Amino acid sequence: MKENIRKKFASILENEQIFIDEPMCKHTTFRLGGPADFYLCPTEVKQVEEILHICKEEEMPYFILGNGSNLLVSDKGFRGVVIQIYKNMNQIQVEGEKVKAQAGALLSAIAKKAAQEELTGMEFASGIPGTLGGAAVMNAGAYGGEMKDILESVTVLTGEGEILVLESSQLHMGYRTSVIKEKGYIVMEATLALKKGDKEQIQEQMDDLKERRVSKQPLEFPSAGSTFKRPEGYFAGKLIQDTGLRGYQVGGAKISDKHCGFVINTGDATADDVAQLIRNVQGKVYEKFQVKLEPEVRFLGEFSN
Repeated sequence: MKENIRKKFASILENEQIFIDEPMCKHTTFRLGGPADFYLCPTEVKQVEEILHICKEEEMPYFILGNGSNLLVSDKGFRGVVIQIYKNMNQIQVEGEKVKAQAGALLSAIAKKAAQEELTGMEFASGIPGTLGGAAVMNAGAYGGEMKDILESVTVLTGEGEILVLESSQLHMGYRTSVIKEKGYIVMEATLALKKGDKEQIQEQMDDLKERRVSKQPLEFPSAGSTFKRPEGYFAGKLIQDTGLRGYQVGGAKISDKHCGFVINTGDATADDVAQLIRNVQGKVYEKFQVKLEPEVRFLGEFSN
């Protein structure tokens, strides 16, 4: 059966765009995850449309992957198709005060390009380790800025294969959510509305934010960034710290000593270690503070209970 499906994908993609039983640990910032049945790397919207058509035809689940920075993949892998929209779809164009970029463009690359063009507004995102597509879905934010502040429009592909251009007012962006997430749309590209600024000041702000990240976050270990969403009226890291969980460990997964909001892979963690640690932390924080921590990290595949 797998060979028949591979042939269908081979009719629209080159051999170097198709990977079978691809280890997902190679494609997530956690450095964890078993094999995906199919791992596909399209280069254009048309190919994405055709991949979705085949997935529907074969009743195969699919998952859209950027650079894997907010994802925990099961040790058993994923019985379906991973569609990577990243390096093959990462073009960035600047037109006046607007930046148009494909979904696979890294936020850091867009911020760098904007700075070179003396455009301000993207500084907050310069250190977020994700792609524009994922950032638009989740309304990514940091240091007081959010994607909703700069997104002018987003071009998406619906599950039915229809291309839609959503204006900012149609995106319904909230804390780590958007209409794109709610509807399961796939981001193809987006236009950002920035403003002219002073090149030196823009660079200074980016350097300052980088310094703050390096000094406060455990960037030397594999992780998925902030593990939990910010509960209303609280900070997840502070709740975890005040529960006495700094350095708490399950197998090779650990609450960072440097920042309690991060779960890190100390080197020999499994995805089940991370999942169990997350569940344990949720339970202990709720027991002490009656606050429910909701993971910001997305889970893909089957996990042990």
